Amino acid sequence: MLKLADIHTFYGPVEALKGVTLEVRQGEIVCLIGNNGAGKSTALMTISGIMKPEAGDIFFEGLSIKGAPPHVIVRMGISQVPEGRRIFQKLTVMENLEMGAYATGSRKTALFIQSKAEGTELNTVYDKVFELFPVLKERHKQLGGTLSGGEQQMLAIGRALMSNPKLLLLDEPSLGLAPIVTDKIFSTISEINREGVTVLLVEQNARAALKLSDRGYVLENGSVTLQGRGEDLLNDELVRKAYLGE
Repeated sequence: MLKLADIHTFYGPVEALKGVTLEVRQGEIVCLIGNNGAGKSTALMTISGIMKPEAGDIFFEGLSIKGAPPHVIVRMGISQVPEGRRIFQKLTVMENLEMGAYATGSRKTALFIQSKAEGTELNTVYDKVFELFPVLKERHKQLGGTLSGGEQQMLAIGRALMSNPKLLLLDEPSLGLAPIVTDKIFSTISEINREGVTVLLVEQNARAALKLSDRGYVLENGSVTLQGRGEDLLNDELVRKAYLGE
């Protein structure tokens, strides 16, 4: 589904990705692990078109998306949940979700408005989001900035799902969350994947990420140094010492 081929991405004169090659197959959960500054977030931003690679190519479903603007990439079926959530603090939960559907057109929003006016039950992607995160339905009129950290993360994921993506990019979804909330977020990621969405996950909690993932890649200083099945990486001595604290 997704392939990065020898990608080089720079921040000014600094080379953040140094020939990264990786792939994500349809239906998988694949994780990127590594220390801070390893290039994990840069990889996601390069895929989503926020950053432009200087060399190499990116293919999605066989088509090159290198250089494509972010809104085009979203319409093709790739949606990103950024690090730090970055919800719209002064918009309501519902307005945040509507913004997630914006890049793919107004049809979903029109259906939602129509269904509210008619008093009928929703039969759109909104339903899917509310099934995954019932608290968002309960708080749909509440401002995003008044939600708890865990609820804001749920909203960020829900907003990304509003474009009905084929591939979901998740950047540090457990950052700053309590363990019980983290468990809920990872359980939901698994459920999203079971429903047909392929997932590329960047996560500082390497143990949880590898347990969840079919396969994983280790990034060090902008380069892939190790790859394999999630289970195999969990049992790899170097990974255990460097990232699992053993």
